[in-house]
Amino acid sequence: MIIIDTALEKLAAEGKSIKVGMVGAGFMASGTALESFKYTKGITIVAISNRNLEKAKKAYTQAGVENVKEINSQDDLDNSIKAGEFSVTADPMFLCNSKDIDVILEMTGNVEFGANVALKAIKNKKHFVSFNAELFGTLGAILKKYADEAGVIFTLADGDQPVVQMNLYRFVKGIGIRPVLAGNIKGLQDEYRNPTTQEGFAKKWGQNVEMVTSFADGSKVSFEQAVVANATGMGVLKRGMTGPTVETGTKIDESVNWFPQDKLIESNGVVDYVVGAFPGPGVFVLGTINDPIQKHYLNLYKLGEGPLYCFYTPYHLCHFEVPNTIGRAVLFNDAGLTPMGAHTVDVCAAAKKDLKAGEILDGIGGYMVYGLCENSETFMKENLLPLGLMEGCKLKKNIKKDVVLTFDDVELDETLSSVRLWKEQVKIFFEK
Repeated sequence: MIIIDTALEKLAAEGKSIKVGMVGAGFMASGTALESFKYTKGITIVAISNRNLEKAKKAYTQAGVENVKEINSQDDLDNSIKAGEFSVTADPMFLCNSKDIDVILEMTGNVEFGANVALKAIKNKKHFVSFNAELFGTLGAILKKYADEAGVIFTLADGDQPVVQMNLYRFVKGIGIRPVLAGNIKGLQDEYRNPTTQEGFAKKWGQNVEMVTSFADGSKVSFEQAVVANATGMGVLKRGMTGPTVETGTKIDESVNWFPQDKLIESNGVVDYVVGAFPGPGVFVLGTINDPIQKHYLNLYKLGEGPLYCFYTPYHLCHFEVPNTIGRAVLFNDAGLTPMGAHTVDVCAAAKKDLKAGEILDGIGGYMVYGLCENSETFMKENLLPLGLMEGCKLKKNIKKDVVLTFDDVELDETLSSVRLWKEQVKIFFEK
């Protein structure tokens, strides 16, 4: 994002700044505040909303911001921003409603909460930048439609693996090579991990245990690869993706041999992941090209003889790159990653253990379910239950371990915005 730093520096030199309202004050949000205040020009987080106000204040303090004001009304927030002050509040809608905020930066992983924030931000014609792959993987198409109608950018934030993949995909496509696989490099994949098994890791790094569990049980990588698919038109080779496991440290360059070459070349492209490859936790793209002269050059440049060529980014830096996305949205009207239209891949819920009728399903990264990618056409045909909608659902019947849930298996809370949006999304994009 070489051009963005210059554009933000120019903005700062003119005495201007992109005003951001940040929703959430967790691990990544706090890092983003630090990055924005200490190391990025031209962007100011003028207010933070979080249920726990002390965490919101701590995010500011860690970033070197003192004298933070706690506000409880819209007028208080607006006056505080005009006065050049920094505010915290428990109500994210104050941020969404403020005429003095340009961008809403949503840093949670909750689908229902994120959907309500997105709707309000878009209604008020604010760009919406998010770290919430779960929201994008569940309701991305319909929210993007609303954003387009409002004339604002709706995008995942750079730094996390989906947008790092998308940046690499755009680079590969831009040099004339056709991407046929967008991939995620993981160090662990165990569908049956739960908050108890992941508690130690979460405490060590100061992270939310359910979020950490979603990394380990495959739910997170499913959402991440689904949103990449929906931004590129790609699909999956099979439910859950293929996910080859290799000896730890095996170079990702060898991934050209880990997938069925003929299927990739004949397809519109697929998303997938590998476990154990180096450099993790990076990302990679496999591409192909028919031009014999260009193939000769690629071989000279040590990418091999083809027909597949491996390109990779050896890291993803999460909160370090979030400000880039804000700059792209506001200054260049460019999204890091956003759905093309109808989803091509959705994420379904499968049982981690035998489940009993009458039980209430817990959330993503919990004890009861894990996520699997499935091509959206099959998803709709089989009436599968989206992982992003399953929290709080009551089971109507017993479900065996590893069985994928359908809408017929649960009682939905029809009052939720996320459920309403899902139904609208299906009606607009899939019902004919």
